[in-house]
Amino acid sequence: MLTVTATEASRRFSDLLDAIEAGETIVITRGNRSIAEIGPARRRTGVDLRAVLVGTAPPDDAFEADIAEAVGHLAVDEGDPWAAA
Repeated sequence: MLTVTATEASRRFSDLLDAIEAGETIVITRGNRSIAEIGPARRRTGVDLRAVLVGTAPPDDAFEADIAEAVGHLAVDEGDPWAAA
């Protein structure tokens, strides 16, 4: 894990992004205190979603009707917002 000051991170941001892309985690400090940790972004997949939803009950019979009712409350402006421009 690489540790850099906020000033150094600002000056070397592109280099730090290259290191993060290569798998490195960077700790940013300010005044000798760690204030941020930046690491590679995780790619999210359907497997992640399935893991989160394990044990969640499926929607009940009223779910579809609730969604339709909510959509019915949306204001729809079918006019062209650029017509007067």
